[in-house]
Amino acid sequence: MKKIIITLVCALVAPLAFAQRSTKTTETTAGTHGTVTTYRPGKTIVVRSEREQNPISYALGKTVHYVNKAGRKIDEHLIRPGTRVIVYGARGQTHAAERVIVDED
Repeated sequence: MKKIIITLVCALVAPLAFAQRSTKTTETTAGTHGTVTTYRPGKTIVVRSEREQNPISYALGKTVHYVNKAGRKIDEHLIRPGTRVIVYGARGQTHAAERVIVDED
């Protein structure tokens, strides 16, 4: 009986011990400073950075925070092409914005 219990426990624990974990590489950006070139509310924001030659496209989810320089929440519809912003988010296969700061008064 003891042998059967040990065998069953080993059979249940073995898949957990040898399971492979998914490695998804993401890094949080220090903030992309730039000018909005394209903005589709709830979908994407494309920012031309002063440092990067190519514009960076960020996916906009439902949890994105839109704030002004003082950190106060703003209406996302105030953002349009030509608006100076700082976009913080995760970089991976897809850039995902977490916070958009309007960098103008």
